[in-house]
Amino acid sequence: MPTMEVPFTDRLVASLTARDGQRTVYWEPSRHGVGALGLRVSDSTKTFVYMYWKDGKSKMMTVGRYPRMSLAEAHKAVGDAMVLLERGGNPAEKQVAENERKRDATTVADLADEYIKNWAKPRKTTWKEDERILNHDVLPVLGKRRLEDVRRREIVGMLDPIVLRGSPIAANRCLAVTRKMFNFAVKRGLLEHSPCTMMDAPAKAGRRERLLDQDEIKTFLDKLPELPLWAPTAMALLVELLTAQRSGEVVAAEWVDVNLAEAMWTIPAAKAKNRKTHCVPLTPPVVRLLEALKKVDMGKGAVFPSRDDGKAMVQTATARALHRHHPVLAKEAFSPHDLRRTAATHMASIGVPRLVLAKVLNHTDSAVTAIYDRYSYNAEKREALEKWAGYLETLGLEQAVAKFEATVEWQVSGKWWGKRVERLAELNRPTAT
Repeated sequence: MPTMEVPFTDRLVASLTARDGQRTVYWEPSRHGVGALGLRVSDSTKTFVYMYWKDGKSKMMTVGRYPRMSLAEAHKAVGDAMVLLERGGNPAEKQVAENERKRDATTVADLADEYIKNWAKPRKTTWKEDERILNHDVLPVLGKRRLEDVRRREIVGMLDPIVLRGSPIAANRCLAVTRKMFNFAVKRGLLEHSPCTMMDAPAKAGRRERLLDQDEIKTFLDKLPELPLWAPTAMALLVELLTAQRSGEVVAAEWVDVNLAEAMWTIPAAKAKNRKTHCVPLTPPVVRLLEALKKVDMGKGAVFPSRDDGKAMVQTATARALHRHHPVLAKEAFSPHDLRRTAATHMASIGVPRLVLAKVLNHTDSAVTAIYDRYSYNAEKREALEKWAGYLETLGLEQAVAKFEATVEWQVSGKWWGKRVERLAELNRPTAT
Protein backbone atom coordinates (compact mmCIF):
# COMPACT_ATOMS: atom_id res chain seq x y z
CA MET A 1 0.00 0.00 0.00
CA PRO A 2 1.34 3.48 -0.79
CA THR A 3 2.87 5.44 2.08
CA MET A 4 3.34 9.21 1.99
CA GLU A 5 6.72 10.59 3.00
CA VAL A 6 5.13 13.69 4.55
CA PRO A 7 2.05 14.21 6.75
CA PHE A 8 -1.25 14.77 5.00
CA THR A 9 -2.37 18.29 4.16
CA ASP A 10 -5.88 19.43 3.23
CA ARG A 11 -4.80 20.04 -0.37
CA LEU A 12 -3.11 16.63 -0.59
CA VAL A 13 -6.04 14.74 0.88
CA ALA A 14 -8.42 16.48 -1.55
CA SER A 15 -6.21 15.52 -4.53
CA LEU A 16 -5.58 11.82 -3.78
CA THR A 17 -7.31 9.35 -6.09
CA ALA A 18 -7.62 5.59 -6.40
CA ARG A 19 -4.89 4.05 -8.51
CA ASP A 20 -5.90 2.15 -11.66
CA GLY A 21 -9.51 2.19 -10.50
CA GLN A 22 -8.67 0.02 -7.46
CA ARG A 23 -9.24 0.96 -3.85
CA THR A 24 -6.02 2.45 -2.53
CA VAL A 25 -4.84 3.26 1.00
CA TYR A 26 -2.32 6.05 1.55
CA TRP A 27 -0.45 6.28 4.86
CA GLU A 28 1.28 8.99 6.77
CA PRO A 29 4.67 8.11 8.31
CA SER A 30 4.14 5.67 11.18
CA ARG A 31 4.94 6.41 14.80
CA HIS A 32 6.70 3.42 16.33
CA GLY A 33 4.34 1.40 18.48
CA VAL A 34 1.27 3.56 18.08
CA GLY A 35 0.56 3.34 14.35
CA ALA A 36 -0.38 5.77 11.63
CA LEU A 37 -3.23 7.65 10.01
CA GLY A 38 -4.31 6.42 6.59
CA LEU A 39 -6.72 7.48 3.85
CA ARG A 40 -8.62 4.75 2.04
CA VAL A 41 -9.62 6.01 -1.40
CA SER A 42 -12.06 4.48 -3.87
CA ASP A 43 -13.72 5.91 -6.95
CA SER A 44 -16.58 7.34 -4.84
CA THR A 45 -15.40 7.74 -1.24
CA LYS A 46 -12.48 8.72 0.96
CA THR A 47 -12.25 7.32 4.48
CA PHE A 48 -9.74 8.01 7.26
CA VAL A 49 -8.42 4.84 8.92
CA TYR A 50 -6.00 4.13 11.75
CA MET A 51 -3.48 1.26 11.70
CA TYR A 52 -1.88 0.21 14.98
CA TRP A 53 -0.38 -2.80 16.73
CA LYS A 54 -1.80 -4.55 19.78
CA ASP A 55 -0.45 -7.72 21.36
CA GLY A 56 1.88 -8.25 18.40
CA LYS A 57 -0.93 -8.04 15.82
CA SER A 58 -1.75 -5.27 13.40
CA LYS A 59 -5.27 -3.81 13.64
CA MET A 60 -7.11 -1.24 11.58
CA MET A 61 -10.15 0.83 12.52
CA THR A 62 -12.29 3.31 10.61
CA VAL A 63 -11.94 6.88 11.85
CA GLY A 64 -14.40 8.82 9.69
CA ARG A 65 -15.58 9.73 6.19
CA TYR A 66 -13.91 12.63 4.35
CA PRO A 67 -14.94 15.47 3.85
CA ARG A 68 -17.62 15.06 6.55
CA MET A 69 -14.66 14.56 8.90
CA SER A 70 -11.92 17.10 8.29
CA LEU A 71 -8.23 16.25 8.33
CA ALA A 72 -7.81 18.15 11.61
CA GLU A 73 -10.63 16.13 13.19
CA ALA A 74 -9.04 12.91 11.91
CA HIS A 75 -5.67 13.83 13.44
CA LYS A 76 -7.38 14.57 16.76
CA ALA A 77 -9.28 11.27 16.72
CA VAL A 78 -6.10 9.33 15.95
CA GLY A 79 -4.22 11.26 18.62
CA ASP A 80 -6.85 10.25 21.19
CA ALA A 81 -6.59 6.64 20.01
CA MET A 82 -2.80 6.72 20.37
CA VAL A 83 -3.09 7.98 23.94
CA LEU A 84 -5.54 5.20 24.73
CA LEU A 85 -3.19 2.65 23.18
CA GLU A 86 -0.21 3.90 25.18
CA ARG A 87 -2.29 3.50 28.35
CA GLY A 88 -3.00 -0.14 27.52
CA GLY A 89 -6.41 0.30 25.94
CA ASN A 90 -7.69 -0.98 22.61
CA PRO A 91 -9.05 1.78 20.31
CA ALA A 92 -11.01 -0.65 18.10
CA GLU A 93 -12.81 -2.21 21.07
CA LYS A 94 -13.71 1.24 22.37
CA GLN A 95 -15.02 2.20 18.94
CA VAL A 96 -17.18 -0.93 18.77
CA ALA A 97 -18.62 -0.16 22.19
CA GLU A 98 -19.29 3.45 21.19
CA ASN A 99 -20.99 2.33 17.97
CA GLU A 100 -23.19 -0.04 19.93
CA ARG A 101 -24.09 2.75 22.33
CA LYS A 102 -25.00 5.04 19.48
CA ARG A 103 -26.97 2.30 17.76
CA ASP A 104 -29.00 1.72 20.92
CA ALA A 105 -29.32 5.42 21.76
CA THR A 106 -32.77 7.01 22.04
CA THR A 107 -33.90 8.71 18.85
CA VAL A 108 -36.30 11.63 18.51
CA ALA A 109 -38.93 9.16 17.27
CA ASP A 110 -38.45 7.09 20.44
CA LEU A 111 -38.78 10.22 22.56
CA ALA A 112 -41.96 11.27 20.73
CA ASP A 113 -43.59 7.92 21.53
CA GLU A 114 -42.59 8.17 25.19
CA TYR A 115 -43.70 11.80 25.44
CA ILE A 116 -47.18 11.08 24.03
CA LYS A 117 -47.66 7.93 26.11
CA ASN A 118 -46.26 9.08 29.46
CA TRP A 119 -46.81 12.84 29.49
CA ALA A 120 -49.27 14.18 26.92
CA LYS A 121 -51.98 11.51 27.14
CA PRO A 122 -52.28 11.57 30.95
CA ARG A 123 -52.22 15.38 31.16
CA LYS A 124 -53.60 16.96 27.97
CA THR A 125 -57.04 16.62 26.46
CA THR A 126 -55.43 17.92 23.25
CA TRP A 127 -52.73 15.23 23.12
CA LYS A 128 -53.87 14.11 19.67
CA GLU A 129 -52.96 17.54 18.32
CA ASP A 130 -49.46 17.16 19.82
CA GLU A 131 -49.24 13.76 18.14
CA ARG A 132 -50.37 15.21 14.80
CA ILE A 133 -47.78 18.02 14.94
CA LEU A 134 -44.99 15.60 15.80
CA ASN A 135 -45.95 13.19 13.02
CA HIS A 136 -46.47 15.92 10.42
CA ASP A 137 -43.66 18.40 11.07
CA VAL A 138 -41.09 17.02 13.53
CA LEU A 139 -40.48 13.32 12.90
CA PRO A 140 -40.02 13.57 9.11
CA VAL A 141 -37.09 15.93 9.80
CA LEU A 142 -35.64 14.74 13.12
CA GLY A 143 -37.19 11.33 13.76
CA LYS A 144 -34.04 9.27 13.10
CA ARG A 145 -31.68 11.63 14.90
CA ARG A 146 -30.22 10.61 18.27
CA LEU A 147 -31.33 12.96 21.04
CA GLU A 148 -27.81 13.93 22.00
CA ASP A 149 -27.00 14.87 18.40
CA VAL A 150 -29.89 17.29 17.81
CA ARG A 151 -28.72 20.90 17.63
CA ARG A 152 -30.61 24.17 17.85
CA ARG A 153 -29.78 24.93 14.23
CA GLU A 154 -31.67 21.80 13.19
CA ILE A 155 -34.75 22.97 15.10
CA VAL A 156 -34.55 26.30 13.26
CA GLY A 157 -34.20 24.44 9.97
CA MET A 158 -37.32 22.46 10.80
CA LEU A 159 -39.39 25.56 11.64
CA ASP A 160 -38.35 27.87 8.78
CA PRO A 161 -40.14 25.86 6.04
CA ILE A 162 -43.35 25.94 8.08
CA VAL A 163 -43.19 29.73 8.21
CA LEU A 164 -42.33 29.93 4.51
CA ARG A 165 -45.35 27.83 3.55
CA GLY A 166 -47.49 30.55 5.10
CA SER A 167 -48.20 28.95 8.48
CA PRO A 168 -46.38 31.06 11.11
CA ILE A 169 -48.78 30.17 13.92
CA ALA A 170 -48.36 26.48 13.08
CA ALA A 171 -44.58 27.02 13.39
CA ASN A 172 -45.10 28.54 16.85
CA ARG A 173 -47.17 25.54 17.92
CA CYS A 174 -44.61 23.16 16.49
CA LEU A 175 -41.86 24.82 18.54
CA ALA A 176 -44.05 24.72 21.66
CA VAL A 177 -44.65 20.97 21.31
CA THR A 178 -41.02 20.28 20.43
CA ARG A 179 -39.81 22.32 23.42
CA LYS A 180 -42.20 20.50 25.75
CA MET A 181 -41.00 17.15 24.40
CA PHE A 182 -37.30 17.95 24.89
CA ASN A 183 -37.98 19.39 28.36
CA PHE A 184 -39.66 16.08 29.14
CA ALA A 185 -36.47 14.31 27.99
CA VAL A 186 -34.35 16.45 30.32
CA LYS A 187 -36.63 15.71 33.28
CA ARG A 188 -36.46 11.97 32.50
CA GLY A 189 -32.67 12.05 32.42
CA LEU A 190 -32.46 11.31 28.68
CA LEU A 191 -30.71 14.62 27.99
CA GLU A 192 -28.65 17.10 29.96
CA HIS A 193 -29.85 20.16 28.04
CA SER A 194 -32.68 20.88 25.62
CA PRO A 195 -31.75 22.14 22.13
CA CYS A 196 -34.81 24.41 22.30
CA THR A 197 -33.44 26.47 25.20
CA MET A 198 -33.44 30.23 24.52
CA MET A 199 -35.29 29.83 21.22
CA ASP A 200 -37.80 32.54 20.31
CA ALA A 201 -41.11 31.78 18.62
CA PRO A 202 -40.74 31.92 14.81
CA ALA A 203 -43.64 34.34 14.47
CA LYS A 204 -45.22 36.99 16.62
CA ALA A 205 -48.59 35.69 17.78
CA GLY A 206 -51.08 38.45 18.35
CA ARG A 207 -53.95 38.06 20.71
CA ARG A 208 -57.07 36.91 18.86
CA GLU A 209 -59.97 39.35 19.02
CA ARG A 210 -62.27 37.86 16.35
CA LEU A 211 -65.93 37.62 17.25
CA LEU A 212 -69.09 37.62 15.21
CA ASP A 213 -71.21 40.75 15.30
CA GLN A 214 -75.00 40.66 15.35
CA ASP A 215 -75.35 40.61 11.57
CA GLU A 216 -72.79 37.80 11.26
CA ILE A 217 -74.64 35.75 13.89
CA LYS A 218 -77.83 36.16 11.84
CA THR A 219 -76.02 34.96 8.71
CA PHE A 220 -74.41 32.10 10.62
CA LEU A 221 -77.78 30.87 11.93
CA ASP A 222 -79.40 31.25 8.52
CA LYS A 223 -76.73 29.60 6.37
CA LEU A 224 -75.25 26.94 8.66
CA PRO A 225 -78.10 24.40 8.23
CA GLU A 226 -77.88 24.78 4.44
CA LEU A 227 -74.18 23.98 4.09
CA PRO A 228 -73.23 20.71 2.34
CA LEU A 229 -71.93 19.23 5.60
CA TRP A 230 -72.48 16.05 7.56
CA ALA A 231 -75.34 17.19 9.83
CA PRO A 232 -73.62 16.34 13.18
CA THR A 233 -70.62 18.49 12.17
CA ALA A 234 -72.77 21.55 11.50
CA MET A 235 -74.88 20.88 14.60
CA ALA A 236 -71.71 20.72 16.73
CA LEU A 237 -70.88 24.26 15.59
CA LEU A 238 -74.32 25.49 16.64
CA VAL A 239 -74.04 23.73 20.02
CA GLU A 240 -70.66 25.41 20.54
CA LEU A 241 -72.30 28.80 20.03
CA LEU A 242 -75.28 27.96 22.26
CA THR A 243 -73.29 26.50 25.16
CA ALA A 244 -70.07 28.59 24.91
CA GLN A 245 -68.04 25.44 25.53
CA ARG A 246 -64.69 24.52 24.04
CA SER A 247 -64.77 22.91 20.62
CA GLY A 248 -62.77 19.87 21.69
CA GLU A 249 -65.08 19.23 24.61
CA VAL A 250 -68.19 19.52 22.42
CA VAL A 251 -67.09 17.08 19.70
CA ALA A 252 -65.87 14.62 22.35
CA ALA A 253 -69.24 14.56 24.13
CA GLU A 254 -70.73 11.12 24.82
CA TRP A 255 -74.31 10.16 25.54
CA VAL A 256 -73.29 8.65 28.86
CA ASP A 257 -72.51 12.20 30.02
CA VAL A 258 -75.80 13.71 28.80
CA ASN A 259 -79.05 13.66 30.79
CA LEU A 260 -81.78 14.94 28.49
CA ALA A 261 -84.49 14.43 31.11
CA GLU A 262 -82.72 16.84 33.47
CA ALA A 263 -81.31 18.94 30.60
CA MET A 264 -77.73 18.64 31.89
CA TRP A 265 -74.45 17.74 30.21
CA THR A 266 -71.56 16.80 32.50
CA ILE A 267 -68.06 17.19 31.09
CA PRO A 268 -65.86 14.73 33.03
CA ALA A 269 -62.59 15.99 34.45
CA ALA A 270 -60.69 13.69 32.06
CA LYS A 271 -62.17 15.57 29.08
CA ALA A 272 -62.12 19.10 30.50
CA LYS A 273 -59.17 21.31 29.62
CA ASN A 274 -58.64 22.38 33.23
CA ARG A 275 -59.20 18.83 34.53
CA LYS A 276 -62.25 19.89 36.54
CA THR A 277 -65.66 18.31 36.16
CA HIS A 278 -68.01 20.83 34.60
CA CYS A 279 -71.83 20.81 34.44
CA VAL A 280 -73.41 22.53 31.45
CA PRO A 281 -77.17 23.25 31.71
CA LEU A 282 -78.89 22.52 28.40
CA THR A 283 -81.36 25.09 27.12
CA PRO A 284 -84.46 23.94 25.17
CA PRO A 285 -82.87 24.60 21.73
CA VAL A 286 -79.85 22.48 22.67
CA VAL A 287 -82.11 19.69 23.96
CA ARG A 288 -83.96 19.72 20.64
CA LEU A 289 -80.70 19.47 18.72
CA LEU A 290 -79.50 16.58 20.88
CA GLU A 291 -82.80 14.75 20.53
CA ALA A 292 -82.38 15.04 16.77
CA LEU A 293 -78.80 13.77 17.05
CA LYS A 294 -80.07 10.71 18.91
CA LYS A 295 -81.53 9.60 15.59
CA VAL A 296 -78.09 9.47 13.97
CA ASP A 297 -76.53 7.58 16.86
CA MET A 298 -74.43 4.74 15.42
CA GLY A 299 -74.02 2.78 18.62
CA LYS A 300 -70.58 4.10 19.53
CA GLY A 301 -71.76 6.43 22.28
CA ALA A 302 -70.73 9.63 20.48
CA VAL A 303 -73.13 12.58 20.54
CA PHE A 304 -71.50 13.93 17.38
CA PRO A 305 -70.56 10.78 15.43
CA SER A 306 -68.11 10.68 12.57
CA ARG A 307 -69.61 9.90 9.18
CA ASP A 308 -67.07 7.10 8.64
CA ASP A 309 -67.10 4.96 11.77
CA GLY A 310 -69.68 6.37 14.18
CA LYS A 311 -67.06 7.27 16.78
CA ALA A 312 -66.63 10.80 18.09
CA MET A 313 -65.43 13.07 15.31
CA VAL A 314 -61.89 14.40 15.50
CA GLN A 315 -61.32 17.74 17.19
CA THR A 316 -60.37 19.48 13.95
CA ALA A 317 -63.60 18.49 12.12
CA THR A 318 -65.47 21.69 12.96
CA ALA A 319 -62.42 23.85 12.24
CA ARG A 320 -62.04 22.29 8.79
CA ALA A 321 -65.74 22.85 8.11
CA LEU A 322 -65.43 26.56 8.95
CA HIS A 323 -62.26 26.89 6.90
CA ARG A 324 -64.07 25.57 3.82
CA HIS A 325 -67.30 27.51 4.23
CA HIS A 326 -66.54 30.71 6.16
CA PRO A 327 -67.17 32.99 3.13
CA VAL A 328 -70.82 31.88 3.24
CA LEU A 329 -71.11 32.27 7.01
CA ALA A 330 -69.37 35.55 7.82
CA LYS A 331 -67.50 38.56 6.48
CA GLU A 332 -64.13 37.28 7.66
CA ALA A 333 -62.67 33.90 8.57
CA PHE A 334 -63.29 32.63 12.09
CA SER A 335 -62.56 29.53 14.14
CA PRO A 336 -64.65 27.36 16.47
CA HIS A 337 -62.99 29.08 19.42
CA ASP A 338 -64.22 32.40 18.06
CA LEU A 339 -67.77 31.08 18.52
CA ARG A 340 -66.99 30.62 22.22
CA ARG A 341 -65.56 34.15 22.38
CA THR A 342 -68.63 35.45 20.54
CA ALA A 343 -70.98 33.79 23.01
CA ALA A 344 -69.04 35.08 26.03
CA THR A 345 -68.85 38.65 24.71
CA HIS A 346 -72.52 38.91 23.80
CA MET A 347 -73.59 37.26 27.06
CA ALA A 348 -71.67 39.95 28.93
CA SER A 349 -73.34 42.62 26.80
CA ILE A 350 -76.83 41.41 27.74
CA GLY A 351 -76.08 41.55 31.45
CA VAL A 352 -74.67 38.17 32.47
CA PRO A 353 -72.43 38.81 35.54
CA ARG A 354 -68.72 38.22 35.07
CA LEU A 355 -68.57 35.56 37.82
CA VAL A 356 -71.43 33.59 36.29
CA LEU A 357 -69.89 33.93 32.85
CA ALA A 358 -66.63 32.50 34.18
CA LYS A 359 -68.56 29.56 35.61
CA VAL A 360 -70.31 28.98 32.26
CA LEU A 361 -66.93 29.01 30.49
CA ASN A 362 -65.38 26.75 33.16
CA HIS A 363 -62.47 29.12 33.67
CA THR A 364 -60.12 28.33 36.53
CA ASP A 365 -60.38 30.82 39.41
CA SER A 366 -57.05 31.22 41.19
CA ALA A 367 -58.43 33.47 43.93
CA VAL A 368 -58.04 32.25 47.51
CA THR A 369 -61.81 32.31 48.04
CA ALA A 370 -62.27 29.93 45.11
CA ILE A 371 -60.52 27.21 47.12
CA TYR A 372 -63.38 27.26 49.61
CA ASP A 373 -66.23 27.99 47.17
CA ARG A 374 -67.79 24.64 46.25
CA TYR A 375 -71.15 26.01 45.17
CA SER A 376 -72.09 24.63 41.72
CA TYR A 377 -73.69 27.80 40.27
CA ASN A 378 -75.81 25.49 38.10
CA ALA A 379 -78.95 27.60 38.54
CA GLU A 380 -77.10 30.79 37.64
CA LYS A 381 -75.45 29.11 34.66
CA ARG A 382 -78.82 27.86 33.40
CA GLU A 383 -80.33 31.33 33.72
CA ALA A 384 -77.39 32.85 31.81
CA LEU A 385 -77.54 30.30 28.99
CA GLU A 386 -81.31 30.66 28.68
CA LYS A 387 -80.88 34.42 28.45
CA TRP A 388 -78.31 33.87 25.71
CA ALA A 389 -80.63 31.48 23.86
CA GLY A 390 -83.40 34.07 24.10
CA TYR A 391 -81.10 36.64 22.53
CA LEU A 392 -80.29 34.23 19.70
CA GLU A 393 -84.00 33.60 19.18
CA THR A 394 -84.29 37.20 17.98
CA LEU A 395 -81.58 36.49 15.39
CA GLY A 396 -83.09 33.33 13.85
CA LEU A 397 -82.22 30.48 16.21
CA GLU A 398 -85.67 28.84 16.05
CA GLN A 399 -85.48 28.57 12.27
CA ALA A 400 -81.98 27.11 12.40
CA VAL A 401 -82.97 24.41 14.90
CA ALA A 402 -86.07 23.54 12.86
CA LYS A 403 -83.96 23.19 9.70
CA PHE A 404 -81.57 20.82 11.45
CA GLU A 405 -84.45 18.72 12.77
CA ALA A 406 -85.84 18.45 9.24
CA THR A 407 -82.41 17.62 7.79
CA VAL A 408 -81.82 14.81 10.27
CA GLU A 409 -85.33 13.43 9.71
CA TRP A 410 -84.69 13.39 5.95
CA GLN A 411 -81.30 11.72 6.34
CA VAL A 412 -82.42 8.87 8.58
CA SER A 413 -85.57 8.17 6.55
CA GLY A 414 -83.64 7.31 3.37
CA LYS A 415 -82.77 3.73 2.40
CA TRP A 416 -79.09 4.67 2.28
CA TRP A 417 -79.13 5.38 6.02
CA GLY A 418 -80.21 1.85 6.93
CA LYS A 419 -77.48 0.45 4.68
CA ARG A 420 -74.90 2.69 6.36
CA VAL A 421 -75.89 1.50 9.82
CA GLU A 422 -75.79 -2.14 8.67
CA ARG A 423 -72.35 -1.64 7.11
CA LEU A 424 -70.97 -0.08 10.28
CA ALA A 425 -72.45 -2.86 12.37
CA GLU A 426 -70.79 -5.41 10.10
CA LEU A 427 -67.42 -3.63 10.32
CA ASN A 428 -67.66 -3.46 14.12
CA ARG A 429 -68.81 -7.04 14.63
CA PRO A 430 -66.14 -9.10 16.46
CA THR A 431 -64.55 -11.75 14.25
CA ALA A 432 -64.75 -15.38 15.31
CA THR A 433 -61.57 -16.91 16.68
